[in-house]
Amino acid sequence: MARVAALAGRRIDAADAASPRFPLANVERVRERLQTLLRAEGSAALACSAACGADLIALDVAGTLGLRRRVVLPFRPEPFRETSVTDRPGDWGGLFDRIIGAVAATGDVVILGLDEGDDATYAAANDAILNEAEGLAGGDPSEVVAVVVWEGASRGEGDLTEAFATAARARGHPVREVLTT
Repeated sequence: MARVAALAGRRIDAADAASPRFPLANVERVRERLQTLLRAEGSAALACSAACGADLIALDVAGTLGLRRRVVLPFRPEPFRETSVTDRPGDWGGLFDRIIGAVAATGDVVILGLDEGDDATYAAANDAILNEAEGLAGGDPSEVVAVVVWEGASRGEGDLTEAFATAARARGHPVREVLTT
């Protein structure tokens, strides 16, 4: 079975962000780092969500590399696009539309149908990303590598990127970091 990357990470910083975590100016740097990592890991597939920033960049890179892409959305694409894609600086809406269209055509969009207003929804989506990656790896946890795209520091309690890394380690997956700075 081929290696599967399960990915979670930072969204692009809001225009008024007090602490920079993923500046829009660093998109190309992160794109290059993700491409290098996915190649080095021998990835054949990528499982992640599709928020602006880490997710959409990784999905775009994976498409360029010819990897299978599995997108996990916590709820319907339309409200997700509004709350997690186009609400930050950058032209993310068009990229989201293209990727969702291409991935849906292959049957690889998973919509969890969770509550749009519940903060626990995104934690559940992270768990589902790991489940999907394990499924793509044929149930072989040794074929899954978790990729965390962030600035390298926790935001504290409720940091979903840190929680993703912790959950991946608990499942026995190696965790690789791609820095956004």
